[in-house]
Amino acid sequence: MATLLEYKCPCCGGTLSFDSEAQKMKCPYCDTEFETQSLKEMDEVLKETSAEDTMEWDTQEKPQWEEPVNHYVCRSCGGELVTDENTAATSCPYCGNAVVLSGRLSGALKPELVIPFKLDKKAAMEAFKKHLLKKPLLPKVFKSENKIQEIQGMYVPFWLFDGKADASLRFRGTRVRTWSDSEHIHTETSHYAILREGDLSFADVPVDGSTKMPDDLMESIEPFDWKQGVDFQTAYLAGYLADKYDQDAETCAPRANERIKNSTQEAFRETVKGYNTVVPEKSTIHVEKGHVAYALLPVWTMTTKFRGETYLFAMNGQTGKFVGNLPIDPGRFAAFFAGIAGGVAVVSYVLGLLTGLI
Repeated sequence: MATLLEYKCPCCGGTLSFDSEAQKMKCPYCDTEFETQSLKEMDEVLKETSAEDTMEWDTQEKPQWEEPVNHYVCRSCGGELVTDENTAATSCPYCGNAVVLSGRLSGALKPELVIPFKLDKKAAMEAFKKHLLKKPLLPKVFKSENKIQEIQGMYVPFWLFDGKADASLRFRGTRVRTWSDSEHIHTETSHYAILREGDLSFADVPVDGSTKMPDDLMESIEPFDWKQGVDFQTAYLAGYLADKYDQDAETCAPRANERIKNSTQEAFRETVKGYNTVVPEKSTIHVEKGHVAYALLPVWTMTTKFRGETYLFAMNGQTGKFVGNLPIDPGRFAAFFAGIAGGVAVVSYVLGLLTGLI
């Protein structure tokens, strides 16, 4: 098989040609001339580097989607909708027609209740603007430079746990007495073992059943008013996004147990009065299994982009509680911290953390 060789000018990359008048290889672009003898070595290099490409693929195994996708046809415009396996409600990307995939919410997947949206997109935008007020550490240009990438109302799947906690706790408390005489100041510290036992009942402890939503963000927009919950009907989902759960109740139970345990400890801690310090030493808490309900709760989510970073916000679609992290201006933080603490060394260290220098 013949091999095509092409000489390139080392100066400009143009293709060299033989100049019969000069009896040299000459670049028609930069007019540089080369002795033919000096290009013999280039011949060998070109032969080595001009071999045909070898690219082999194993086509026996077909690539698989990591997550199953489903295709639907919009009945309004005929456009194709592509969803993942957990999407229960969406809208057509072509005509905006609201679509509810009812098969995703039937049988064991059917929610027991839903809290309908009380607040619209306009309210979510107003809450976002209000969220930016009175934030002394927020970069001044964030309000003008952040770009809203997406805002959407969606029903997030939650598991609601009812249970009873039997608790036995021990705290270590101290009482401090101080007095003085003509020569010294005396301090006496008495230590106490404080025991508490009892039980607490919990109702509707919510745990986010979707891996798409951060648990801490969802917990931050609580509480919901459960009295406004209604029996589930697919009509409530029209015009909103909705997902079915991808974490079952058993998977979410440890999170519910943790929340119940923390609340129990805090409730019993508040009964301990009259001590200078109180430190929990040991707790034994047993949670009896109760009823678990599946619900869809209304949440507005918003993502904004600022200087290459994406920030996620969420608003309770029933109560309007709005949460989300904001960027911090390192310079303003340093000035603010210095004004409060006056610690230059500490400010420098924290500033370094914020700017990535430490």
